[in-house]
Amino acid sequence: MKITVDTIVKAPVSKVWSAYTTPNDINQWNTASDDWQTIKSTVDLRVGGTFSSRMEAKDGSFGFDFAGTYTKIVHQELIEYAFGDRVGVVEFVADTNAVTVRVTFDAESVHPVEQQRQGWQAILNNFTKHVEASL
Repeated sequence: MKITVDTIVKAPVSKVWSAYTTPNDINQWNTASDDWQTIKSTVDLRVGGTFSSRMEAKDGSFGFDFAGTYTKIVHQELIEYAFGDRVGVVEFVADTNAVTVRVTFDAESVHPVEQQRQGWQAILNNFTKHVEASL
């Protein structure tokens, strides 16, 4: 099953793309709630390149790595990646004054679909806040 979440960012596509693909920015927005943090990110933005993010609860009770390999890159338009046996696609659709960022990914079988959707949407909402606050 595929899940899609999206957001509209009121910023130029160059700024949106940069914030989505730069480790220092990722560390600031890549959380689903205030009690979590991303402590480290790496990005090798090319087909065959890899990415990773270490996410941890601020109280140290739990953490996990999110990592994968880029399979297709269209500058400022599209990022496709594989993570485990799953696939993710990030679309950047630029309009006059905003960019729609749409993420579609294969659901996993451990957590309920709605919980996955809410978590990924919360991360995208934080992304929007981060980008718009930095303008």
